[in-house]
Amino acid sequence: MEIARAAAGLFAGRGLKATRAEDIAQAAGIAPRTFYRYFASKEEAIAPLYAAGARRWAEAVREAPPELSLPDALEHAVRQTLTPGVGVSAASWEWVRTLIRLASTSPALGKVWAEVCHASEGALGEVLRERAARSAAGLDNVAEPVEPAQPAESAEPVVSAEPAQPAEPTPRQRFLAAVAGAAVRVAVESWSTTDRPPNGPDGPAELALRNLEAVRGMEWRERE
Repeated sequence: MEIARAAAGLFAGRGLKATRAEDIAQAAGIAPRTFYRYFASKEEAIAPLYAAGARRWAEAVREAPPELSLPDALEHAVRQTLTPGVGVSAASWEWVRTLIRLASTSPALGKVWAEVCHASEGALGEVLRERAARSAAGLDNVAEPVEPAQPAESAEPVVSAEPAQPAEPTPRQRFLAAVAGAAVRVAVESWSTTDRPPNGPDGPAELALRNLEAVRGMEWRERE
């Protein structure tokens, strides 16, 4: 992350074109060969910072109170991660604005941003799958208590089964993750094109909440 912060500082101060990978390595206190061990280009060095914000958003959805509906959990996560002073400081939001503006003007950096957003959708899809599984398990436990198993008089030898493969998000959950991810991404990108403060009615949190409100009427539950 230190390399990413060094890259962000140089990109913001000097500009993307005037910054070399060697400059980032020097600012991070590492050798250029060490830089290229982790990143193929100077633009890729910023990916950990982009990814950190996306990871906080997905984790906030995962940790939202289990009794919340999915739309409410998403809104809760937005407040936890996009509100200045709660998820990210107001000063850090200025860095976010600069880095996303750069992504809109540099194809190479824009590719890094797009890849991070795509990975974030995948992570959020997994979170939605986990929340749905926990919700279903809780309902099943209440509706259908399990009776203690009775020992059989002559049991057949038990054949160990192969380990179960981790469940993948359903197509519906992947779609919902894409919708929710787009609501947040578009809010942050739209705000970054302005000079408005990160708090208030035109900040990224409020913009994201309005985007989510616009799609609240859709069916968020998994279809049977």
